[in-house]
Amino acid sequence: MKPKTLEGMIYILLIYVLVGAVLFFYQRKLIYFPTANIPHNYDQLQLTHENVTLEIIVLNQGKKEAILYFGGNAEAVVYSAEDFLSAFPLQTVYLLNYRGYGGSSGQPSEAGIFADALFLFDKVLEKQAIISVIGRSLGSGVATYLASKRPVEKMALISPFDSITSVAQNIYMIFPVFLMLLDKYDSISRVKEIEAKTIILVAEHDEVIPRKHSQRLIDEFPPEQISVKIIADSGHNDISNKVEYYQHLKDFFND
Repeated sequence: MKPKTLEGMIYILLIYVLVGAVLFFYQRKLIYFPTANIPHNYDQLQLTHENVTLEIIVLNQGKKEAILYFGGNAEAVVYSAEDFLSAFPLQTVYLLNYRGYGGSSGQPSEAGIFADALFLFDKVLEKQAIISVIGRSLGSGVATYLASKRPVEKMALISPFDSITSVAQNIYMIFPVFLMLLDKYDSISRVKEIEAKTIILVAEHDEVIPRKHSQRLIDEFPPEQISVKIIADSGHNDISNKVEYYQHLKDFFND
């Protein structure tokens, strides 16, 4: 092997290792995009768990049934509050601000968010015996985890994925992502433990979660347990702007 060729290979290898190291050490900054604490006039529940203070927006207090909402990785859940008030007048709705989001303290991680979701469910169960969940994008991973561990009545998943490992591997194809990721959100492996009746809403032109990742998750559910709705002319971020979005959710949770 010629010296210049060897030097070139070493140079490429060093770049590969450097980029891989950056991806590894900054991976949570690529997964989580915490939102600011946005002032609002909605009722708010504050819970302390594992030395973390969680801020939860509460809508329609005092109803017999509850819906827990887990948003996307850059979503300020307060902006969904007015639509949820209108869509679910018969349910008390809890909008969780993840650790580090919307005034909640701490730093987001899969283990921490999963623990907080279980803690919130158990607290809500003290008031409402029937609890359903909605998870959007990143929140779909939280919702599927919760539904696999607790008796969730109904579950709605918006723009869901099979696992973050699979999605990330599709983006960073030359790196062994399955070995590098700390937070895997392996939803597809949890389907067999979920008994909740489920609806999945998929954006026709989702530019963040390719359709194949949602479809792999869909295919794991028994056909009689799941319904799937494709929202036409929508993308990952504007799917909730379509009239059909909330209509499908209203029909599903009020059936």
